Amino acid sequence: MGTGATRTDVVVVGAGPTGLALGIDLARRGVDALVVERGERLAPGSRGKGFQPRTMEVFEDLGVLDAVLTAGGTYPAAVVWRDGRKLGEHRMFDPVEEGEPHSRFTAPWMVPQWRTTRILYARLTELGGRVAFGREAVGVDQDADGVTVRFAAGAPVRARYAVAADGGRSALRRALDIGMTGETVDPDPVLVADVRVEGLSRECWHLFPPPEDARAPEGPEGAGGRAGSRRGFLAICPLAGTDDFQLVAQFPGADGLDPSLEGIRAVVGERTHLAPGSVTEVGWSSGFRPRAALADRFRSGRVLLAGDAAHVHSPAGGQGLNTSVQDAYNLGWKLAAVLTGAAPEALLDTYEEERRPVAAHILALSTAIHRDQARRGAATRQLGLGYRESSLAVETRDAPGEVRAGDRVPDVQVDGVRLHASLAGARWTLLAVGTRAPRTLEGVRVLSCPPVEPFDTGLYLIRPDGYVGWTGTGPEDLDAYAARVGAGVGR
Repeated sequence: MGTGATRTDVVVVGAGPTGLALGIDLARRGVDALVVERGERLAPGSRGKGFQPRTMEVFEDLGVLDAVLTAGGTYPAAVVWRDGRKLGEHRMFDPVEEGEPHSRFTAPWMVPQWRTTRILYARLTELGGRVAFGREAVGVDQDADGVTVRFAAGAPVRARYAVAADGGRSALRRALDIGMTGETVDPDPVLVADVRVEGLSRECWHLFPPPEDARAPEGPEGAGGRAGSRRGFLAICPLAGTDDFQLVAQFPGADGLDPSLEGIRAVVGERTHLAPGSVTEVGWSSGFRPRAALADRFRSGRVLLAGDAAHVHSPAGGQGLNTSVQDAYNLGWKLAAVLTGAAPEALLDTYEEERRPVAAHILALSTAIHRDQARRGAATRQLGLGYRESSLAVETRDAPGEVRAGDRVPDVQVDGVRLHASLAGARWTLLAVGTRAPRTLEGVRVLSCPPVEPFDTGLYLIRPDGYVGWTGTGPEDLDAYAARVGAGVGR
């Protein structure tokens, strides 16, 4: 390593939602981390625009929920247009049904991604975290003691661990020669842009399907994956909390697309009842081909992959950004436990063990929604995802109940207080339901409550990310588990 290298415990490459969320989680745990970003500023554009209920729970714990709620709004009903006439209206997301997991959040919340990154960046700096802009990572070297991230310009960064959160074309993933396995979800390019439009209601999500398919399409978020005709679909959605609309347009058979103001005006004039001049401004635009791909590994030595660097989704159903934020939430407490010596280094192996199967499941769901083979229902809310098959899920009861090791903790009312509110923070929690709690050591809080559905009587050791790690009817074997995960529990 050359002289003048910056030193830190963790270097996070990429200041998108994944990297910033991880930076927040590490900062609140007292970990010295540096987020580096190749751009000179936070990325513009709406890109992903929706948060599922589980991600809203994560944001509450990270301390950004109020800002997210203030910045966004609910999704409007979708209206299908044909030749200037409204053909029908429907909700893009199915309502919550009886029996779904307990949560204070029941529907997706819309916030354009550029605003999300600003909120996360503000929280990170509030906690003393750092982002270094204009640092394009080009390679990484590692040894037994740490990693060195190299940049196109400037001194390298030396850290104990590195996290690649630098997107689907991740430079670190390529440098580590980690492949991605996947498929092209749709061969046709798609244009997405933030635009200003006159004469279009902001009360609806406007869908303009191809001529021979007047049904509401179900493809890339807010529009359909079926080509239908050479003209392709068009969707224009008001972006909550702004004066902008997000425009999404498919170009069947095209080799390229025109993201300019004139190009977008031409698309609107051709596919809608609006005049081309109704588009008055283009704030940001980009093109992509929907694909689904999963990294062959989420870890290589001291480098871990998160977000789009590990899994790339079709935007259908609003799953990619949400899965990425939850990667960060899973990884943050584990890195902190290893860095402080509270847990052995092997704990980091459970990151890939837990998150890669989840990412594979969500990739299949996103692709199915894109192809109109699945609905935007309970599965898209991500509240039912868990880690029952993880080696960290230890169930010692002979007859496990509804809430088991590996499950997300349901947000039920306990003595008039939401359980998630009591669990907030960066600590482990021992929840004693209808039984006496054993004495605990530092770093673990104890909550006792009378029997409450859906919990059975017993002990539940809850991880810092809100999942049940260990369960039992008594404290036997609790010490051994706590030592393994850095929970610090004793009797």
